[in-house]
Amino acid sequence: MKAVFADNVPRSLVLRHFWFSRTLKGMEVHFAPELQAKIDQLVLETGRAPDKLVEDAMAAYVSELVETREMLNSRYDDLKSGRVQLISRDEVIAHFREKSAAARRTPSGS
Repeated sequence: MKAVFADNVPRSLVLRHFWFSRTLKGMEVHFAPELQAKIDQLVLETGRAPDKLVEDAMAAYVSELVETREMLNSRYDDLKSGRVQLISRDEVIAHFREKSAAARRTPSGS
């Protein structure tokens, strides 16, 4: 694994093999200049290797993505099984209009 440096600033990063893929061996990653500048700054501030910084960020992102996917699947299963019911758009709008009207009727500070 190697990171390419010019003037001691990482310009591209090589990611190590991740646990979720048996075929991913290494990858050179190029970022938009704005994001690269943020990564460069973090590397300087933390003293961490650029590849480790990006690997940790990707691991956190993938973990969050898996959790989100599981939550969405669970909610879909709840809908499909009938454990929960959809609320129509009109019901949601009416609910919030009533809530807003009630808040306007209530004197502040009470």
